Amino acid sequence: MNILVTGGAGFIGSHYVRTMLEGGHPGFEEAHVTVLDALTYAGNRDNLPATHPRLTFAHGNILDRELLAGLLDGQDAVVHFAAESHVDRSIADGAAFVRTNVEGTQALLEACVAAGVERVVHVSTDEVYGSIEEGVWSEESPLLPNSPYAASKAGSDLIALAYVRTHGLNVSVTRCSNNYGPYQHPEKFIPLAVTNLLEGRPVPVYGDGGQIREWLHVDDHCRAVQRVLTGGRAGEVYNIGSGTAVANLTLARRLAELCGVGPEMVRHVTDRKGHDRRYALDQGKIERELGHRPLTEFGAGLAATVAWYRDNPGWWKPVKHAAGRP
Repeated sequence: MNILVTGGAGFIGSHYVRTMLEGGHPGFEEAHVTVLDALTYAGNRDNLPATHPRLTFAHGNILDRELLAGLLDGQDAVVHFAAESHVDRSIADGAAFVRTNVEGTQALLEACVAAGVERVVHVSTDEVYGSIEEGVWSEESPLLPNSPYAASKAGSDLIALAYVRTHGLNVSVTRCSNNYGPYQHPEKFIPLAVTNLLEGRPVPVYGDGGQIREWLHVDDHCRAVQRVLTGGRAGEVYNIGSGTAVANLTLARRLAELCGVGPEMVRHVTDRKGHDRRYALDQGKIERELGHRPLTEFGAGLAATVAWYRDNPGWWKPVKHAAGRP
């Protein structure tokens, strides 16, 4: 079995790759993994085992059609994590998100058709649904994205589903809630808060901090993606959530406590433009069809994540300060 993982040096992609190389996905213990990653600020070669005999790394962009053609030759499956993913950056420069997330996905899928790839999983986000005041989103909920990032991911989802209908490509789409865990870039909320606190800096919380997010450990997400790869149906969307919803302000205070400081280290800042108020997923479909359930209890997962950042400043300090943070 040969698998191409795009964006495999990023936070979620690298966890998926490491788990596969460690034999953590049953039936794929001997799979050879090729990682394609542009190594932008969010990709880190150190996230992957450099000398593993079942890993091939290719530095490049999914918009490079010639590179894609060469890499896809002989691949049995593709798991597509590669994306620009930070909402704040998309507000500042939406063009980069359209290029990578929309045009890049189309280029990849076109190359998959040409190469005769048997199976593709396109990894997306719950943010394509917009914001929901009450209740939960099902896979049939309308796409109502509010940020350029979310709109670009919604566009990529529609392209992926169109390649099923038009070209008969065996593609499934996953939409996950907010991820957390080790190796996450410090621009994201939990690692930003933790690394700030470890450096004696305050945690910035947008607006009143009442925005509610559903938090999913990266390992639970990657196990779900693997379930979809092996058992998901072509042309189907699968929500991947945790059922654990927490307001941002509550989470910031909990992180401060885990870092051994008081709530005075949490500071309110001007709210983000178009900030979604609440996300909530119905993940009944993936439970019924594929038997997936999250295993990581949020309190334990959060404490382990804080401990990882405390124990690994050699990883996050260069990443954080190379991104232009003081």
